Amino acid sequence: MYWKSSVCFFFLSLWLGYGQLPDDFINLQKVDSTLQVELRYASSNNFMGRKVKGYTFQKAYGTKRLANALLKVQNKLAQQGLGLKIYDAYRPQRAVDNFVAWAEQTEDTLQKEKYYPKIAKKNLFQKGYIARKSGHSRGSTVDLTLIYIEGPQKNKELDMGGSWDYFGERSHYAYTHISDAQKANRKRLRTLMIASGFKPYEKEWWHFTLANEPFPNTYFDFIPE
Repeated sequence: MYWKSSVCFFFLSLWLGYGQLPDDFINLQKVDSTLQVELRYASSNNFMGRKVKGYTFQKAYGTKRLANALLKVQNKLAQQGLGLKIYDAYRPQRAVDNFVAWAEQTEDTLQKEKYYPKIAKKNLFQKGYIARKSGHSRGSTVDLTLIYIEGPQKNKELDMGGSWDYFGERSHYAYTHISDAQKANRKRLRTLMIASGFKPYEKEWWHFTLANEPFPNTYFDFIPE
């Protein structure tokens, strides 16, 4: 069974090497154009300090089921003058491989002060911050936050008491050393996502996966146009 799945995955990746999407994948903004997208791994604004391998695209992709679930969240948020901003959605497996290669280069600490100031880079695997597989590669996981969509703070992110992709306890949802307002913002995001069919990740306040994802055991490596 494993051999058969691996062979199918290999040919799927090969067939999709020219910008084609699997039938169940879509540009998330085609379902909801109000979604804001800032793919941090397609820029130097991330823990590596450079564009991650595989991120030749600037749009957020995911399964159609993911897109429809996010639409439900957006519709609820719009009534509160808020919206979603996506940092990362579908992530090619080759990007995950690039993370692993970076983590093994312990001398490269360009972004240590900002992203992992209290952890030795050699311990990132042990601590679970870098892994060889990611739910993002299955197409139904997103990293996101809340933004204002109207008023004087329009397009500004709500204060979550910690920055995206910070490797440390401050990123844990239940981290206590933040203000009541910051805790309330985390809770608002989490509550709406859960109500729309998502599972949260306790160690990252921004990370959510569909509870009923269509490809729970498949890690894709296609590159969208």
